[in-house]
This record gives sequence, structure tokens and C-alpha cells, in this order.
Amino acid sequence: MCRWAAYTGEPIYLEEIVSRPGHSLIHQSHCATECHSAINADGFGIAWYGDREEPGLFRDILPAWSDPNLRSLTAQVKSRLFLAHVRASTGTATSRNNCHPFAVGRWCFMHNGQIGGYDRFRRDAEMLIPDHLYGHRRGATDSEALFLAALGDGLDEDPKGALERATARLEALSRQKGGQPHVRLTAAFSDGARLFAVRHASDAEAPTLYHRWSETQKGRAVVSEPLESDGAWEAVPQGSFCTFAAGAVTIEPFRPCAVAAAA
Repeated sequence: MCRWAAYTGEPIYLEEIVSRPGHSLIHQSHCATECHSAINADGFGIAWYGDREEPGLFRDILPAWSDPNLRSLTAQVKSRLFLAHVRASTGTATSRNNCHPFAVGRWCFMHNGQIGGYDRFRRDAEMLIPDHLYGHRRGATDSEALFLAALGDGLDEDPKGALERATARLEALSRQKGGQPHVRLTAAFSDGARLFAVRHASDAEAPTLYHRWSETQKGRAVVSEPLESDGAWEAVPQGSFCTFAAGAVTIEPFRPCAVAAAA
């Protein structure tokens, strides 16, 4: 599975999350400890917010540990809010357009997990993306389809509800035409002001999710696995939707199954 990390708080150099910690995202890309695939060599990406509304975006298909441009960028760029991802493909091609994070307008999104049997209902999933957003469909992943479907279902007004509805629709397709596990989802996304994260699965095996406040940096890291080996990281329980804003954390139930039942 993929590995990712996000940060919100006072501006820091990207390397403080991406490459400097003992178990940094780059270290995880070839030595992950909390996922089935220990090697994440199918590309990487970073989305970061600065003075403009829309995030900067840098993605490539090289393994994260072998790209000197990535190390140079993270050593020079500071940001108050950023998302970084290393990819392990679940079937789609290794291409820049399939690398996370994905960005549309002020929003960016990244995902770890899978929608079971996606290749068998990909055309149906594409139909969940509204016409006015379909021009932003650059790649072939289930992750990008989920993001665009959620955008079309009201992500601007209701981030939690929009992602619940989009997840419920993709899970229904997986149950009808795909296979198990129907949904495994740990994702992070942002509108440039707030950072959101979710941990969900249709079985009991949701990918891991942690967060931690740093008094030194005056910010919070949100990660798929801890960046250091100390015990200060807080694990997020399965079935949770998290909002990180202004140093505060709000955790609510995430229940796509309830949305599907109501429909």
C-alpha cells in the first residue's frame, strides 16, 4: 500500500516531514513497517500551500529515495500546510498522472488503500464524475475517481458528507461488480485552510492513521505511520473522519454504510 504524510501549522521546511525524521516518508518508501508492501517505488508527489489559494504540485514516477530534485525542493520550500505521498500501485500504470496528491482548484487529495475489483467497473465509476469536473480526470486510478466524485457531490460545502456519499457509491459498485476487500481507505485532503483525514474499510482492515502535535514546530503531523519510534503518536480508530484546523482536532464517525442505507 501507499504511504503518506501531511502537516498543518506554523510554516516549516517540507523536509521536516518528508526526509529528515528517522522514519521519514522517504525512509518509508523503501522500508515501511505498517503495510503489506514494504517498497513504494511507483512514484511520489507533494502538494503545498503558500500565498496563493491553489496548491503547488510536484509529482514524478521515480522512487522517492532516488530523486535529488525532491530532496532539493523539500530543503528549500516552507509551507504551513502540505501533503506528501509515495505510491505503491494497486494495478494502474506508473505514470505522473496516477501519482498523488491530485489537485483541482484549491483542493488536493491523496489516498492509501483500494476499491476492490476496480478494473471490472471502472467505466461505471467514471460515470460518478460530473461533466464539469471530468476534464480534471488525468489518470486512471480509483483514488482520483473518488476525489472527483466527492468534489461533484459537495466537497466545498460538506467535506465529510461528500466523501461519505462518494465512498458509498464506489463501495456499492465494488459489491455489485468488483471484489473484496470492497473498500480500504485512509485519505487526507485539504482546501488550503483545513486538513481532513479519514480512516475507513468495509472489513476490519483499514490502513493505519496517526497524528501528533509538535510544540517545537507549533504544528501537527498526520501520517499513515509514525515518523519516529517514540510513543507520542495518537492512533485514529477505524471509522473516523478527522478535521485539523487552528491547532484543534475534531474526530467524528465516518459511515458510508449509513449513507447507502438511507439512499
